[in-house]
Amino acid sequence: MQTLDLGLIGNCSISALIDREARIVWCCLPRFDGDPIFHALLGHPRAAPDDGIFSIEVENQSGSVQSYIPNTAVLKTILRGDTGAVEITDFCPRFYTRNRAFRPQMLIRQIVPVEGNPRVRIRVRPRFDYGAKAPTVTYGSNHIRFVGDKFTVRLTTDAPIDYLLEETAFKVTEPIHLVLGPDETLPEGSAEIGETFLKNTTNYWRTWTHRLAVPVEWQDAVIRAAITLKMCSYEPTGAIVAAMTTSIPEAPGSARNWDYRYCWVRDAFFVVRALNSLAAVRTLENYFRWIMNIVDDVNAGHIQPVFGITLERKLTERIVDQLPGYRGMGPVRVGNQAHEHFQHDTYGNLIMAAAPAFFDSRLFMTPGASEFTKLEVIGERAFQLYDKPDAGIWELRSRARVHTSSSLMCWAACDRLAKIADRLGDAGRAQFWSTRAATIRDTILARAWSEKRKAFVESFDGAMLDASVLRMSEVGFIAADDPRFIQTVERIQEVLGTGPHLLRYEDADDFGKPETAFNVCAFWHVDALARIGRRDEAREKFEELLRARNHLGLMSEDTAPHSGEAWGNFPQTYSMVGIINGAIRLSRSWETVV
Repeated sequence: MQTLDLGLIGNCSISALIDREARIVWCCLPRFDGDPIFHALLGHPRAAPDDGIFSIEVENQSGSVQSYIPNTAVLKTILRGDTGAVEITDFCPRFYTRNRAFRPQMLIRQIVPVEGNPRVRIRVRPRFDYGAKAPTVTYGSNHIRFVGDKFTVRLTTDAPIDYLLEETAFKVTEPIHLVLGPDETLPEGSAEIGETFLKNTTNYWRTWTHRLAVPVEWQDAVIRAAITLKMCSYEPTGAIVAAMTTSIPEAPGSARNWDYRYCWVRDAFFVVRALNSLAAVRTLENYFRWIMNIVDDVNAGHIQPVFGITLERKLTERIVDQLPGYRGMGPVRVGNQAHEHFQHDTYGNLIMAAAPAFFDSRLFMTPGASEFTKLEVIGERAFQLYDKPDAGIWELRSRARVHTSSSLMCWAACDRLAKIADRLGDAGRAQFWSTRAATIRDTILARAWSEKRKAFVESFDGAMLDASVLRMSEVGFIAADDPRFIQTVERIQEVLGTGPHLLRYEDADDFGKPETAFNVCAFWHVDALARIGRRDEAREKFEELLRARNHLGLMSEDTAPHSGEAWGNFPQTYSMVGIINGAIRLSRSWETVV
């Protein structure tokens, strides 16, 4: 049975998901939102029940051990069988050469015998068009080509080609290298390429993590989260995808299956802020450029909440019939209807993501009055819409309300513009935006507070609880010691909490009431507990949440509160951000342990 016990490899250009048995079960080309040539995570076409996978199998396999090389995105899996064991090293090349980033659309697998006389069987079975089409296969003395209608991939190897073509088991007596990438001849042999790229890629990731400003506690968790978030950024454009997958259901059989391989302004803001807090500022610079492309293009109009990774506006949603879905739980969706939504928090998230660039002197860029003027146009939209109905942060498809979380982020847009104006020395604009922020704040305090529930609620004049209001103190809207905020934290824990986990909201949505806990909400709760002075309780819950990660330290979108099983798209940037934020918030200082 397929699970989310998966490892991620990537290079900020492509990625792949690999299960405990070293099978590549998900890999999209030529980029994150492309065609999944390996799609076993979502099942197999009826006509080809064994295709869509890249596996390395040890005869009579009896066990496996899997881990990352510390502080890298290089994954190692040891497979044991009754005749011996092999170590498989998987990675996507990434390093600097000729003063530029080298991140080809390539993944490399190395097989090394480590015990006994192992025999392996290698199955390379890509398919195209979401499993609908088998490739045409051609080959030469050291390569196999898988030819599709739109693109071709080439596997170059020093393994015997005939064994791969026939999927024959053979004895491994020396290292084998498998280089899968564009249909191009390699400049050197697969062994030379594999060894050189492995060394350079390992050094790249170790150098990158070496520069992170990590807290003293939970460093392994933070570093793994940071590397994962880095891999979720599409470096050519600066976009950041919400997850690498599509259609992993939020709960068993729920049909809450969505395609997350796109860039939500909201999700990307969380990623940029988390990485920036660790001093990984390059992602902020890249994302700032991506944001300003949006700002330049909207002309004071509506900004949709999600874009393609090269700023595609239309992400038309469709269902892929040929794949049965995760554990047979379809539908499999491609595209996302959210591109049609009105989600007013988008304006605040966009400005909050851009704001640090005006204050951080480490950056190579120097945004100034021109960029501020463009962001003011976005702030104007936020002020116009702060008390208007929208689909909200949870992207409800069949109803609109004036969501508190959306109004909160419209306040944040005006508040941050005031701070940027002050930074730029423009007292007049600072006062202008401060006044607008105060207007929104007064409205939220008057209309989002429920005296009956003794809490801030999910919509103006509403009555239902929603975990998103836990961010009120985090974004600076309300003091953590304000009795209204403290009561809100307590009510939400009582109604939405199960152990360390938290549901998003209590009201039914388009698909009924939520069944699984949304991981980022639990991390918001941890943050809120720490802010209101319940630090020991926050640390306890944070530790419990870390145990919900898989064996490699990765988290999906949702967790079943009672079983602890992972659900939802994977790895989810929201969840990985929560790990970083929680550790920074709760860790002891260096001075107390040194």
